[in-house]
Amino acid sequence: MLRSMHVALLFGAFGISFAAEHHDNAPHWEYAGKLGPEHWSGISPKFDACSGRNQSPIDLGHFIEAELPPIRFEYKTGGHSFINNGHTVQVDYDVGSDISIDNIDFELKQFHFHAPSENLIDGKSFPIEAHFVHSDSQGNLAVVAVMFVQGQSNPALEKLWTHMPVKPEDRQDLSPEVPAADLLPASRDYYRYEGSLTTPPCSEGVRWLVLKQPVSASAAQIQQLMKVLGHPNNRPVQPIGARVVLE
Repeated sequence: MLRSMHVALLFGAFGISFAAEHHDNAPHWEYAGKLGPEHWSGISPKFDACSGRNQSPIDLGHFIEAELPPIRFEYKTGGHSFINNGHTVQVDYDVGSDISIDNIDFELKQFHFHAPSENLIDGKSFPIEAHFVHSDSQGNLAVVAVMFVQGQSNPALEKLWTHMPVKPEDRQDLSPEVPAADLLPASRDYYRYEGSLTTPPCSEGVRWLVLKQPVSASAAQIQQLMKVLGHPNNRPVQPIGARVVLE
């Protein structure tokens, strides 16, 4: 989640506006060292939530069966800018695409990538995890997570990676615009839990919808992302505590 919204990420939950590093005077944080994840809550009072009890990511497991309603995806072609914000590479999205869950519409704001994955599933890590970040009219967030496994080349990534912004602050305009739906798996079955942003300010109250079916990416595509990032950009898994993971 630095001029653009970072999601995991750069929006606040429960009415907190698009925040954190969108502002030039935001506190600096990193993925390792003295400014790494274990120190985030102490960097600034703005990051106090990073030591909260309902943080993300987690190791999804001990699932509880539930009648989860289908997620209604209404994605149009609208990825217009590909940005390297120093923490991830992110595609900013036009207005007009959304999901519906809990009878609430959440508009797609952006999607971005972590390598390796932040969430685990039954202890399993994945080489890439994509986060599709949505906000409702009140500023509440819903994140759809898609896991990638190494395998065949991914046609959607192939097109997107040709515009890869290789250095921090690089920005590539996408023409034609990118359809986010091309990165989703055929099956939209999902796990659900309540969590937080995975980067500062780590705001809680985020609906996490982790799709069960992964999609593929080639070794070359995975390596290209890792090379541009320069280091792993996954926050370590957080304690589940009293939370449950529904399936």
